[in-house]
This record gives sequence, structure tokens and C-alpha cells, in this order.
Amino acid sequence: MTSQTLPPPATRTAAEPEPAGYRLRWAALAVILAAEVMDLLDTTIVGVASPAIQRDFGGTEAQIQWISAAYTLAFAVLLITGGRLGDLFGRKRLFVTGAAGFTVASVLCAASTGAGTLIAARTVQGLFAALLIPQGLGLIKAMFPPKEVGAAFGLFGPVLGLSSVLGPTLGGYLTDADWFGTGWRMVFLINLPLGLLAVFAAVKILPANRTTRGAEAGRLDPVGVLLLSAAVLLLVYPLVQGRELGWPLWTYLAMAASLPVLRIFALHQRRVLRRGGTPLIEPSLFAKRAFTSALATGLVFFAALSGLMLTFTLYLQLGLGWTPLHSGLSMIPLSLGIVAGAILSGGFLGPRYGRRVLHAGMAVATAGTLALRASVEHWAGGLTSWELIPGLALTGFGLGLIMAPFFDIALAGVEESETGSASGVLNAQQQLGGSIGVALLGTAFFGWAGSDGFRHAAGWTFGLTAVLLALAFGVAFLLPRRARPEGEH
Repeated sequence: MTSQTLPPPATRTAAEPEPAGYRLRWAALAVILAAEVMDLLDTTIVGVASPAIQRDFGGTEAQIQWISAAYTLAFAVLLITGGRLGDLFGRKRLFVTGAAGFTVASVLCAASTGAGTLIAARTVQGLFAALLIPQGLGLIKAMFPPKEVGAAFGLFGPVLGLSSVLGPTLGGYLTDADWFGTGWRMVFLINLPLGLLAVFAAVKILPANRTTRGAEAGRLDPVGVLLLSAAVLLLVYPLVQGRELGWPLWTYLAMAASLPVLRIFALHQRRVLRRGGTPLIEPSLFAKRAFTSALATGLVFFAALSGLMLTFTLYLQLGLGWTPLHSGLSMIPLSLGIVAGAILSGGFLGPRYGRRVLHAGMAVATAGTLALRASVEHWAGGLTSWELIPGLALTGFGLGLIMAPFFDIALAGVEESETGSASGVLNAQQQLGGSIGVALLGTAFFGWAGSDGFRHAAGWTFGLTAVLLALAFGVAFLLPRRARPEGEH
């Protein structure tokens, strides 16, 4: 089975029939989804294993946050660059490079001898993930004809939902099982067979695809990379570290400085384009309402989602004293709810009702987090997994409704030449939102736990999550009503 090169979109004319798409597109989609699963598994597994890692290394509360935040922060910093590199040097090449590097970095995580080395290895893992993940959206847009794109994106929800079932459960099992005396290290070693399989399949199946003209292929914007990285670091680093340091003045100054640095980055991108260079982000993307509105909506939504997943796991283990396996099994209703919502949304509701499905999902997820808060406050020390089922299932169902149509709406109207940049920005927004959520909700959780105890900390944090979801509900009104005109569903 050999890879095939897709014809450039520019060779088609309006008079030609609808393109049939890449011959192996569904098999290639399976490879892309496998990479997404590997990324999601790594995130959810590590969250369950974090308390065990803290007991082993004796790390601080901030270090627990950094084990998750270092990955997502590095991911967010390089994602836009990764999307642009896919445009310039080929998405298949970057996909294979990212998958191979991610696998090696996972082995380095398992071999860590302290919290500092683990955080460093997680950073490397996030950097390679940033080369891997943004290629997926671009490949899907290139491989599938317009009439099939919605169906391809619709598969993300159920597959990622099943991964979220497997992640916490598998993480808890591997941590408790202590295979070969590895303990929590096995949650990283599990990526070794998955990563090798992803590399082999990508080489054999993915199409060789590059949309940027050869004359521009060697150009990248290193100044833009530095400016964007600085803006993200100035925002997220003090959020994670500030509470433990007592919120010194520099933390507030750093967060405030991120805005002018981001402004300088935007001005620099326009200057690069005027000079005939290749900007890191295509400025034309920000003239598209669907895209800019999705950035704002997704930033808030993914902050709520990532923060909820981390703080819920911490509460079950640190507050209630449950084992990693018990905690992972208790999250199954959340994941099954995601699967059910995603199947319903991707296969029927999303194409028909568009934005209204996102609003319904946010409303249901908000109600679910409030139900979780009520369960925690009501049952107190007598809380069991059974009392958590209604809130978790409701929250998961709402999240599943959101996932399937979100990216389809966000990429509506994005041109083929902009796809790599758009994919990188969307994925960066997802990871940046996750980093902010982990930092914001994690900091709030530990702060409230120190003064009021874990039960009240969990209740207040779930309430804060509901506020973020309600905010995303309001911002989503800026999105177009649906991804494409009604006749193109």
C-alpha cells in the first residue's frame, strides 16, 4: 500500500465535477484519529496518575499542575508553528516526525528520576505533539470532498469520547497494577506500541500533501515564533506558579504584559506579509467571522473542560482517598455521556441544527456541573461513585453535543491554502484554553482546599466551571448558525 499525492486545489475549475477525494481517505482518517487518541490518552492518564507521582517524587502542588500544564503549554506554544510547517514541508512528513518524537519523549517521561526531569520530558512530549496533531485537520480538509467533511469530523466525538472512557480507567489500572514494578511509569510506556504503530501506518497510508508553493517552502518566521511563545508563557506561567509564591507583583505584571506582546506579534505578522514573506498565521483568517468566533468560544470551553477533569480527579484521590483505579472507573459515566452526545450530534443534530446544538450542549454541561456540585455538598463524607453518576452523565452528554459540530463550524469558509495555519491556531487555542483551565481551576482548587477543605474546594471549583461554561454559551452566539448553507449538508 503506497501513499498518493493529492492534486493541488488550484488545478480544479468551477466547471469540473465534485472531486472524489483521496482513495484511502477513510483508512487515513483512522490513522489521524489514532494520533488524537494517543494525545488524549496521555492527558487523561497522567491526570489520574498525578497523586501517585507526587507521592513518589514528593513534589509540590504547583509541580502536580506543571505535570499537566507543561505538556499543554508546550503544545500550545508550538502548535501554530507546527501547522505552518505542515503547509511548508508536507503534512505527512510532519505527522510522522511528530509521532516518532512523541513516542521517544514518552519513554523519557517513564525514565524520569524526579519531578523536574518529568516536567522537562513532558515539555518535549508536548513540543512533538504540536508537530503531530495540527496536521490532522489539514489532511481531512484535503482528503475529503466537501459533502463528506462533516461526516469525517463527526467521527471525532465518539472516538475521543471512547478514549476518555479508556484514559482514566486505564491510567488507574496501570498505576495500581504496578506491572514489573513500574507503577505510574507504565502510563507513559503504553505510548510505545501505540506510537510505533502510528508511525508505521502513517508512512504507508497518509497522502503526501503540501499546499504551499515550492519557492516559499523554506521560509518560516522565527521572530513570530518567539513573540507568540513569549505571549503564551507570560500568561500561563504566573497563573500556575503564582499561588505557591504568594502572588508577587511580577506575576501580575507578566500576565498584563502578554497582551502588548500579542499585539506586537500581530503587527509583525502584517509586516511579514507586506514584505512577501510567509507569516506564521495567515492574517486573512481573522477576517472570517466563523473562525474568530470559534477561537473565543473554544478558549473558554476548553479551559472549563480541562480544569474540570484535573480538579475532579484530584478531589476523588486527595479529598476522598480513592485509589487511582476507583477514580478512573468513577469517571466512566462522564465518558459514556460524551460518546452518546457526540454520536447524536455528529450523525444527526449537528448538520441539521448547527449552532443551536452547541448552545444545547453548553446548557446541559452547565447543568451537569451544578449537579456535581450539589452531590459533593450534599453527600459530604458519604459520597460514593453512585451519587456522582447523574451529574457526570449529564456533563458528559453536554460535552459530547459540543465536540462534533465545533470544528466543522470553525473551519467553515477556510481556504485550502489557509488550512494548516487554521488547524494550528484552532489546536493551539484548544491547548492554551486547557493550560489556562488547569492553571486557573487548579490554583483555585488548591487555594480553597487549604482554607476550607477539599469538599468545599471541589464544590466551589465545580461552580466556577459552570460559570465558564455559561460564559462560553454567551460567546457562542457570535458563531454562524451552521457550517455551510443548508443545501450542502
